[in-house]
Amino acid sequence: MVTLLEARVLPDADQLSQARGKIDNYVDSIAANPDHRDGAFPYYLFHEPGEPIRGTILLFHGFSARPHQMSRLASYLFLNGFNVYQASLVGHPFRIPDKYWPQVDLKPEIAGPLREKIDRDPVLQKFLSGLAAADGKAPSRPSPLQMLGLIARLQRIEPRTLDIILAIERERDPDFDRYFLSSHMNYLHDAQQRLSELDAMPGPIYTVGLSVGGAVALALAAARPDRIQKVVAYAPLLEVYGEERERYVNIAGPLDIREMGWDDLQFPLGCFTATNRFGAFVRSRGNTRVLKQVPTLFVLTENEDAADIKTNEKFSRSLGREGQGHYLYRYPTSDLVPHPMVDPEEVSQGMSNQFWQGLYQETFRFLTETQFNSANMDTLEQDPNLPQVPPV
Repeated sequence: MVTLLEARVLPDADQLSQARGKIDNYVDSIAANPDHRDGAFPYYLFHEPGEPIRGTILLFHGFSARPHQMSRLASYLFLNGFNVYQASLVGHPFRIPDKYWPQVDLKPEIAGPLREKIDRDPVLQKFLSGLAAADGKAPSRPSPLQMLGLIARLQRIEPRTLDIILAIERERDPDFDRYFLSSHMNYLHDAQQRLSELDAMPGPIYTVGLSVGGAVALALAAARPDRIQKVVAYAPLLEVYGEERERYVNIAGPLDIREMGWDDLQFPLGCFTATNRFGAFVRSRGNTRVLKQVPTLFVLTENEDAADIKTNEKFSRSLGREGQGHYLYRYPTSDLVPHPMVDPEEVSQGMSNQFWQGLYQETFRFLTETQFNSANMDTLEQDPNLPQVPPV
């Protein structure tokens, strides 16, 4: 029989009112912006004043997604004793990624002349037009051979190309600031604002996130270990999956090549470059040192197409082992679990997570007990000693 920890806090009416007021003001500011994105507003689920709760969970969804991506999990955690604040990633409440989302771009004094050279080069123009989709929405991804050709051609028209590429590929290259402008740290700065909206809320705060949201959840805990007690990171994007894909992201981002998001929202690839840069920040020595003291649960999948698995495993293990409050689980290839693993109805690469109920239960177990049972992740049956997850 599992014995759950029953430590509870009782937020009073004034504390809840303060938190609601701050979040409502934030939501109102989004609604007042003509560029707001339908369905991308943050929301909260708070219990009534005086009702005992286990703490407050701050949830972060994945890149280009919206808060509804985590709504089923949010409801389960709320119904089982937590207050929940489902935040939006910075910029994601707005529908113009170029204007609002974090991104990496070449400095104007470098980008302008380079783009003029590209525009004048018939070979590159032919190549880039060949990548463009017939419907004009999103480009096709170049093959490794095409990437090598792109680099060689850029080097021919711009002698600094290799230096520029190395400056962005090396995580702590001193030349990065010489060539690039980056707003990748806005992921953390915005998350700190969302956390401040919970200042009046008593009791522990936990961060839970998927993909880029998982990276944000970890970064926020590293920045505020005094406030964040535990972190659950589902497939955190700490480095872009695959060396070839990462190189393409780093090269194509500054060239303003575009891709599509989850709901036909087109964004410059420089936005994805920023997530890679932010992931490198999360893995920095200072953050690693702090996170060793904050219990973490990493859930990964071998069917990955966004977050590098080896990087996640290495980082998780650098924080500590099970006896130190750090847990790592990886869905095997045969489970057919995709990168966006939280909602069973979200399909990616033709796959969805059929083991989601165990995932929810083990998230609950970790948050309440700092324990984890991998066997409960390997079955379609639920642990009868934990709160049951309703079917879809």
